[in-house]
Amino acid sequence: MGKRLAAVLGTGQTHHTSKRHDVSIAGLCREAAERALADSGLDWPDIDAVVVGKAPDLFEGVMMPELHLADALGATGKPMLRVHTAGSVGGSTANVAASLVQGGVHRRVLAVAFEKQSESNAMWALSILPPFTMPVGAGAGGYFAPHVRSYIRRSGAPEHIGAMVAVKDRRNGAKNPYAHLKQGDITLEKVLSSQVLWDPIRYDETCPSSDGACAVVLGDESSAGSSAAWIHATVMRTEPTTFAGRDQVNPQAGKDAAAALWREAGITDPLSEVDTAEIYVPFSWFEPMWLENLGFAPEGEGWKLTESGDTALGGRLPVNPSGGVLSSNPIGASGLLRFAEAAMQVTGKAGEHQVDGARTALGHAYGGGSQYFSMWVVSARKPGEA
Repeated sequence: MGKRLAAVLGTGQTHHTSKRHDVSIAGLCREAAERALADSGLDWPDIDAVVVGKAPDLFEGVMMPELHLADALGATGKPMLRVHTAGSVGGSTANVAASLVQGGVHRRVLAVAFEKQSESNAMWALSILPPFTMPVGAGAGGYFAPHVRSYIRRSGAPEHIGAMVAVKDRRNGAKNPYAHLKQGDITLEKVLSSQVLWDPIRYDETCPSSDGACAVVLGDESSAGSSAAWIHATVMRTEPTTFAGRDQVNPQAGKDAAAALWREAGITDPLSEVDTAEIYVPFSWFEPMWLENLGFAPEGEGWKLTESGDTALGGRLPVNPSGGVLSSNPIGASGLLRFAEAAMQVTGKAGEHQVDGARTALGHAYGGGSQYFSMWVVSARKPGEA
C-alpha cells in the first residue's frame, strides 16, 4: 500500500525566555501540548500515541524525563516513545511521529519536545569527557567556530555575512510573539562591534539559552481539515562525529539527507520550488553553510544568497522568518520549532512573520557535531495534487 498520507493538524509552543520559574518541565510541555491540541481542534482522548523528544539528559541533569512526563502529556495507558538525536531531536521527533501515521500504526499522534536550560549548564554538559571520544571542552561555540573559519576561507565570504544573518533573524524574531529575543532595532554595526566569543563568532551572532517547548499534532487523511499542512517528505541521516576525511563544513550526511528529501517530495529545483525555509542556524554563519549543504546554492556561494537579500522576508527564499534559533533556542525543542513554523507558514498561521503566498516550506534540524540531520517538506496542497 505504501505510505499513508499524514498532515500537521495543529501546532503549539510556549513563550520562550531565559528562565521559566513559574512552571516545571512537565508544566512547560503541557503548555505547548495544550496549545497544539487547541489549534488542531482535538482533545486529549483523541490522541492515540505520544512521542517525546529531548536533547542530552545532562543538559538538565534529569535522566529519562519521559518517565515522569507521561501523565502531563496524556500518555497514561497509551504508547509513548522517547527520541534523542542531540540538537536535531526536535525534527527527529516530528519525523518519528509522522512515520507512525504514515505506517498506519496510529491515526493521531502528539509530538512534544522541550528544554529548560535555566535548570542546568549546557556548556558543562557539552564539555564532559566520554570514553573513546575526542574531547571538546569548549561547548558548541568552541567546537563549531573552526568550521565557520574554514567556510570563510574556502568560500571567500566577506566577514560581514554572519552579522547580516544575525540582523535579519533578530529583526524577524521581533515579529514573532513567542520569540525569546526581540531586537527589531538591531543594526549591522552593533553586531560587528559585539565581543568575539570564539573567533570568528561574535556575541550577537550566537543563539540564546532558552526555556521552552513545542508540540505538533499529526493525523491521517481522515483527520485532516482544510487548514492542514500536508507532509510531502521526511528524512533523517547521520554520520560519525570524526573520521578520516570528514568534511565538517559541508557534511555528507546533510547532503545525502537533502537529496533524499527533494527526491521524495518531487522537487528538482529547491530554490525556485520552496517558498520559505526554517533552517537550524544556532550561529549566524550556518545560514550560508546550510544553504549549500541543502542544495539551495552551489558550494562556496551560499553567502551570496544572504548578501543579496534573497533570504530576507520578501526575498526569493525567506530563511527563518520566525527568527530561528538565533532568536529562541530551547535546544531539545529548537528542531521541532523549525518544523512547526514551516507548517504554520503553509497554513497561513504565522501572523506578522507570515511569508506571502507560502505554499511549500522546509523544516530542518541538525545536531551533535553536525552529524545528525532531520528534515521535512510540508505543503498547503495534498501530495499528488497540482
